[in-house]
Amino acid sequence: MNKNPFQEYIRESEPTKRDKSYAWHTAIGLQAVDGLKTSEYLVHTAVRNIEGEISIEEANTLLQTYYEENPVRDVSDRTEEADKVSARIAALLFERAFSFTPNEYLSIHRKLFTGIYSHAGCIRDYNITKKEWVLNGATVIYGSASELRATLDFDFSEEKKFSYKNLSMNEIIHHLAVFVARLWQIHPFGEGNTRTTAVFFIKYLRTLGFDVTNDIFAENARYFRNSLVRANYNDLKNGIHETTEFLEMFLCNLLLNENHPLHNRTLHISGILKKPEKANIDPKK
Repeated sequence: MNKNPFQEYIRESEPTKRDKSYAWHTAIGLQAVDGLKTSEYLVHTAVRNIEGEISIEEANTLLQTYYEENPVRDVSDRTEEADKVSARIAALLFERAFSFTPNEYLSIHRKLFTGIYSHAGCIRDYNITKKEWVLNGATVIYGSASELRATLDFDFSEEKKFSYKNLSMNEIIHHLAVFVARLWQIHPFGEGNTRTTAVFFIKYLRTLGFDVTNDIFAENARYFRNSLVRANYNDLKNGIHETTEFLEMFLCNLLLNENHPLHNRTLHISGILKKPEKANIDPKK
């Protein structure tokens, strides 16, 4: 996002307005992970909520009514999705209730995408690939459809058993980067994985005592996704190794208010898809 429409509220001293502004700014900014943009109507509705004119429930109802009365004709126009999911993310970020379980993760996806994706809250039963700009069109190897639930259960179990006691902050940041990268790599849903992971991760970070009320997610959502990609990609023959370094810089800015430059161009890999030279083989041999 080039401009924060809620900046004046974030500057205010009133905690309620400030917290609502951060939630809305994050919710809208996260749409960038799928290249989506919200409408002016959504921003207007968000401001009404921040001002206390309407509740978050009423904001969601207004959006539902608005799109019933103004249906989108162009199937390639995903503004309705961006608006509705933004409002739903804001609602989830307002909530303090949370449980660190696979079911919570699935529930977040269902709450965000009901009425938008037919598979909302459902684990995919097919394998997927996605061409990534940051990888020059290559794809991360995502979780196998036959193992998704078991993999989710394992990752959650391992994280629950993990102790952060006596770790330095750098060690904590590294572990959190590895955890969220592995969670994202599972990609249990057909669509909406990054937004679901981001909301879940923000809520989890709060249980660990982190405030997570700044503009980092809102203004660097695409960097967040690209850093997850880089944390899960290997091409050893070309000297490319998975790395959490970019994700750790993101988390240091998010959690420690550090100021690492977060530029997508620094994550981009060049030359991955070069065609290998043909071997010089004598057909007579």
